[in-house]
Amino acid sequence: MATGIDPQLLEKIQAATQAAKHAADSAQAYAEQVAAAASIASGGVIDPFIFRLTIFGLAVIVGYYVVWAVTPALHTPLMSVTNAISSVIVVGALLSTGTDPASGTGAGAARFFGFLALALASVNIFGGFLVTERMLSMFRKKG
Repeated sequence: MATGIDPQLLEKIQAATQAAKHAADSAQAYAEQVAAAASIASGGVIDPFIFRLTIFGLAVIVGYYVVWAVTPALHTPLMSVTNAISSVIVVGALLSTGTDPASGTGAGAARFFGFLALALASVNIFGGFLVTERMLSMFRKKG
């Protein structure tokens, strides 16, 4: 091959890709079955709050397991990605905080939660930089 990649490695990559695609298709089918069952059980109406709360809960669980599975050697790159995600949250929080209070129902709540998100994301970014700096200082030569 002209690419310089070992053919056996390429086959393993393709097999892993096919397995991942199959797993994703299976997960999609299961999700559709659960959604259909939930729709039947609730009479076709799913409360948007419950739906979003479920997504939030699943995100918390997955995030917990992902973060605690990271080896210490990968901590600094993970922190930089976390800081990048928090910076996107800051942009969204600034947009939410800048809503006009007279624009209608829920504008005051949007401003409050936007400010809260801005404060928490800023603390996360600042803490991430402190922790990263401390970890990097462990690798510097002393003296």
